[in-house]
Amino acid sequence: MMKIVLTPFARTRLFPRDGRATAIQDCSAEDFEVYLNAHAPLKVLEGYAPFCQLHVHENWTSTRCSVIAIDDGNRGQLRSAYEARSREELPVLVRWFEGAEAPRAKYLIPILYSAEQMQKEGSPIEGDWGIVGCLYTLSPEEIPMAPITMMRNALGVEEGGSGVPIDRDAYRRSAEFWERHANWR
Repeated sequence: MMKIVLTPFARTRLFPRDGRATAIQDCSAEDFEVYLNAHAPLKVLEGYAPFCQLHVHENWTSTRCSVIAIDDGNRGQLRSAYEARSREELPVLVRWFEGAEAPRAKYLIPILYSAEQMQKEGSPIEGDWGIVGCLYTLSPEEIPMAPITMMRNALGVEEGGSGVPIDRDAYRRSAEFWERHANWR
């Protein structure tokens, strides 16, 4: 049986200490890890590289969707700033809704990297797969990776990425999706 572990990178993003509404709700980081190891996913999606998998689970929490479609009624709530995901990374331009609230997600889709990839990125784990993120969605499908994440990945592990080159078609699909959607806070 494979062992899934929560990486320190994902722990601070999915379970921040400030209790923000965009984090995973009604579940501790430890309970999240236990749940994923005890419950088989509804399905497994192939990730953007051979070392990446996405496990689709029905949402057992009150966690809300991570993205909202942009429309004329909420466009005025969009905000942007340069932010870094960690102290080691350079800030990049991000966009989000302020004052909007997404519906409860129907699915939680943890993003997993293999132990080998985690070692390559300088973050060894004591398990077979490490959780590096999670999507909160209405459908059991992957939300396109943000264009800036694709760019960071292409820059390599030194810049917080995975070292996977950009797939130009996937990048175009991502830009099309993110032109019409944004995260919320």
